[in-house]
Amino acid sequence: MKKILITGGAGFIGSHVVRRFVNNYPNYQIINLDKLTYAGNLLNLKDIEQRPNYKFIKGDIVDAAFIDQLFTEEQIDSVIHLAAESHVDRSISNPLEFVMTNVVGTVNLLNAARHQWKHAYSNHRFYHVSTDEVYGSLGETGLFTEETAYDPHSPYSASKASSDHFVRSYHDTYGIDAVISNCSNNYGSFHFPEKLIPLSINNIKNNLPIPVYGKGENIRDWLWVEDHARAIDLIFHQAPAGSTYNIGGHNEWTNIDLIRLLCKIMDQKLGREPGSSAKLITFVTDRAGHDLRYAIDSSKLQADLGWKPSLQFEEGLEKTVDWFLNNEEWLQSVTSGNYQSYYNDQYGKR
Repeated sequence: MKKILITGGAGFIGSHVVRRFVNNYPNYQIINLDKLTYAGNLLNLKDIEQRPNYKFIKGDIVDAAFIDQLFTEEQIDSVIHLAAESHVDRSISNPLEFVMTNVVGTVNLLNAARHQWKHAYSNHRFYHVSTDEVYGSLGETGLFTEETAYDPHSPYSASKASSDHFVRSYHDTYGIDAVISNCSNNYGSFHFPEKLIPLSINNIKNNLPIPVYGKGENIRDWLWVEDHARAIDLIFHQAPAGSTYNIGGHNEWTNIDLIRLLCKIMDQKLGREPGSSAKLITFVTDRAGHDLRYAIDSSKLQADLGWKPSLQFEEGLEKTVDWFLNNEEWLQSVTSGNYQSYYNDQYGKR
């Protein structure tokens, strides 16, 4: 039985990956390691928590002794590493936290894997899930490819770029079977409401201002989270050792156009007068070091592994809105306590 450690499996993307592997591979033992910070929520996995091939362990990847013990006791033979601090605004407020989790935590996992697997690296896999933000910012044209030079502009993207480099170095230096993927912005169910789409859905529903940075001209490529999980599945099982794949949704939207579309969908779902939700749009001071445009070229993934996005953005966004409106209990459980304090710190003063 394969024993796969999925780090950050109670988070947004991680929970979708854990669910997919637990459901699709009953002969795999899936071990979900999560610190359960503000963004980690076991309610995200309530539907599979009793499955015989699933196990949850609470722990911190920054604790090297704990990670070493975990690899030994559980006999981990593969890793899908998603655990990370991921919100750019938080990285600006507290960059050291991002260095510890995203860089030191990744190296702790790599060291544990190196020691545990030293007699047979080829029989194991270390899959590091990263972001397109490591590439920096694009102009009006062009796409990020796997050959694009790294040019991070925020403490978050710098920490992820560093962790990517460490993963590649352990493949080159020690022979660990490592692969990396860099994805565009994800959206979908179980998305913690500090990010643009779920935050806006929640605010529209409650008739609160929708904060939009600057003039809303920043462009992002949006990827449905279930398509991302499917890509991770393919890369984990089929990608050559040492390879990198970009995962994008082929959905470029300016922030303001995305919000206007979201307002239109919400007006329809809530039975409001057309245009009423758009009145909630509030432009706020732009984020420091805010990259203008991200766009992913995922043609390598399509050519090598046959992956392509399954949904058009409008359809995926409507599915996402439906999920949030039908899961009020989940939303209430995460929009309280520390999250409210953080929200007020970030947006209440603007």
